[in-house]
Amino acid sequence: MLDICLLGSGGGMPMPERFLSSMVIGYNGRQILIDCGEGTQVAMRKMKTGFKSIDIICITHGHGDHIFGLPGLLSTIGNSDRIEPITIIGPAGIQDIVNGLIFSLKNLPYEINIIENPIEPLGINISPKGTKIDSEVSSNANMIISTLELEHSAPCLGYGFYIKRKPKFYPEKAELYKVPREIWRNLQNGETIIYDNQEYYPSMVLGEERKGIKLSYITDTRPTDKIVDFIRDSTFFVCEGTYGDNEDLHKAIKNKHMTFAEAGKLAYDGNVDELLLTHFSTAMKEPELYVEKVTDIFERAIIGYDGFNRILNFHKKE
Repeated sequence: MLDICLLGSGGGMPMPERFLSSMVIGYNGRQILIDCGEGTQVAMRKMKTGFKSIDIICITHGHGDHIFGLPGLLSTIGNSDRIEPITIIGPAGIQDIVNGLIFSLKNLPYEINIIENPIEPLGINISPKGTKIDSEVSSNANMIISTLELEHSAPCLGYGFYIKRKPKFYPEKAELYKVPREIWRNLQNGETIIYDNQEYYPSMVLGEERKGIKLSYITDTRPTDKIVDFIRDSTFFVCEGTYGDNEDLHKAIKNKHMTFAEAGKLAYDGNVDELLLTHFSTAMKEPELYVEKVTDIFERAIIGYDGFNRILNFHKKE
């Protein structure tokens, strides 16, 4: 189960009715934050998501509407008696950006680890006790974070979060292969075990691979074919919709953003289950007025709003 909350749905600058674009992901009692514009921690207090359990902060790029809230949030977390490290993932240059932003923060009680422009997927093991990050995806990982370089006016990353689903356990298979009950749980967890001088494999007790939960987050970019491949078959696709009206396409091209229709085309081509639009221009006071611009292309589209919440579960049919 993945719990997502859209903290802010705005782009450019904070507005009285709309916080800047950011989202928090809850899993196994811990949290991952995507972007941290000015006012993000105010939104977090309003949505009652909490601060202390944030283990990873994913930054899409270094523009102010996505990072200016970072120093204040890190300071607040420091005042919450947290001592466990926090990891910040971001595009090329994120190390220098973070160093500049936190220059005035002295004696934070926790370490900040930076992962800059990761090329390969990261294996994440999240439990109520904390989060461990590995540069390789191992059998212990229960989440995989992937990134994609986007087409914006600054180095920018899209993010993918995948929750693996264990194959179904078949006790009749275990009995057929005479697998000792003492190692059933190990095999269920994907381990290969040598027991009484005999080797046992997970396939001896498990069924076929099952589809997990895939969350994709893409903002501040022009649409590309690489995005379609990256988001393919997502359970939930969060995408920028900076401009609602198709007549603003020239602005989207100039500023390297997207229209509602372009986001809908990505969702359709990527065969995603649902699309959530966010990162609305300050000039667009009522994004919902343009909903047909996206639903004419992709019906299962939602116009995002501050406080939008969704729990993503595994498909029941599998």
